[in-house]
Amino acid sequence: MSERVYIFDTTLRDGEQSPGCSMTTPEKLTMARKLVDMGVDLLEAGFPIASAGDYEAVREVSREFPEARVAALARTVPKDIERALDALDKAKNPRLHCFIATSEIHLKYKLNKTEDEVLEAAVKGIEQARKHVDDVEFSAEDGTRTNLDYLRRISKAAVDAGATTINIPDTVGFMVPEEYAQMIAAIVAEVGDRAIVSVHTHDDLGLAVANAMAAVSAGARQIECTINGIGERAGNCSLEECAVIMKVRADHVPFHTNIKTELLYPASQLLASMITFGPQPNKAIVGANAFAHEAGIHQDGYLKNPLCYEIMPPELVGVPASNLVLGKHSGRHALNDRVKDLGYEELSRDQLNRLYDAFTTLADNRKGLTNSDIISLLNQLQIQERGARQEVEALAPGA
Repeated sequence: MSERVYIFDTTLRDGEQSPGCSMTTPEKLTMARKLVDMGVDLLEAGFPIASAGDYEAVREVSREFPEARVAALARTVPKDIERALDALDKAKNPRLHCFIATSEIHLKYKLNKTEDEVLEAAVKGIEQARKHVDDVEFSAEDGTRTNLDYLRRISKAAVDAGATTINIPDTVGFMVPEEYAQMIAAIVAEVGDRAIVSVHTHDDLGLAVANAMAAVSAGARQIECTINGIGERAGNCSLEECAVIMKVRADHVPFHTNIKTELLYPASQLLASMITFGPQPNKAIVGANAFAHEAGIHQDGYLKNPLCYEIMPPELVGVPASNLVLGKHSGRHALNDRVKDLGYEELSRDQLNRLYDAFTTLADNRKGLTNSDIISLLNQLQIQERGARQEVEALAPGA
């Protein structure tokens, strides 16, 4: 049996903090519904001290989804914790997520505090929160640039004070997988028998998902992530990538989540409709090109057996269907297949060759051809329809 990894979604909090990603409370509620349906284990709805909107969002998400585990973020500052607890007062399963920076650079330049002063503030914040809620998470901000001995010490003190989850964030996306795994293994050895060790990775070096997976292999059992990987700077760890890696490569990554992967693409599309941008076309799992094929060799192999060029069916992640894009790199097999889809008679070898020559000539100067372009070429070559043809708009992608 594989071990369970908990998914802590922070799309509505850390994800929203990035430029162009602000969401209203009604939008957060709509997004939260999709996340709850998808099966996320924890839903971080906001940072209540930051704004009235964040406070309201935490309260409304808690009321709308009473059975969900809702988290609110707070610094280890009394007024922050009070505000977060107040926002969570209607939640049946609240988590108070408190944090303080622990790295030398943050202590010296941002906080102007000693290690002992920060440790004391962390303990006091956790103790304050535990008077009201049973589920408290402590995050050592910039944990990956923190001296490991101190990170062990503050993690132990946090658990002694009542923290049930210890999060070691790679706040600035500095880690590489092997290094992060070693750090997480050390924290698991220190407190893993009494608390869940969590990871929160950023993508500044393009390693957020790789780092999270390495950390899980080292003993972490919670991943903090976002839909489409949105978040500060280069973004957070991508929820969809982590969930699908554990599903598709269970042979080498023997862990599982509660995520209903068939809802990943709809969730991605919903988020994109609310913020100012969607995922890049070549984004893994949910990008527009993730299940699209244009190269002729790929299209030929795909048409013979999709497994030739797809490691998972698109339905696994909620993508309606694969997409054969007809462009200058396409081959005769894909073109002939599209002609049949469009309702035309079986082409002879000569007809297909003439159509393909005309097609490649046109495609050389285009970014891709639509069904209408192909119909126009067929008409020019006087190739007849096979009975009544379906409306172009109802056919394969590209219409």
